[in-house]
Amino acid sequence: MRKHIHLLGILNIIWGSFGFIAALMIMLIFGGAVGIIGMASRQEPDAAIAIPIVTFVGSIIFFVLLITSLPAVVTGIGLLRMASWSRIVAIILSALHLVSFPFGTALGAYGLWVLLSRETVSCFEQPQKPVKI
Repeated sequence: MRKHIHLLGILNIIWGSFGFIAALMIMLIFGGAVGIIGMASRQEPDAAIAIPIVTFVGSIIFFVLLITSLPAVVTGIGLLRMASWSRIVAIILSALHLVSFPFGTALGAYGLWVLLSRETVSCFEQPQKPVKI
């Protein structure tokens, strides 16, 4: 079961990394849109009204993606290190992943299966070194 915990840690890090990449793409897209609107506002002064709105919307989406991705990465690292706190946090994250259809649902179901088994509970009760594959 320790290999499943290790794999779940890696999958959580990958899932969180996709969120970070998406946040960077949003920043680039909205930043480019603000630049285009800024150039268009020279010809059409009314376009300047859109700059703070687009900046605000892009910033909100960027920070939401960033904040929601960070727990998956931190929990994945905790699972790799077999930290005692990481099991409970990973159970909560796995339940939240279930609503992200289809890949998050698969990750959440796998995470709940791994983390709620009796063998996993005993792995986290005994201090052990991380698994090397």
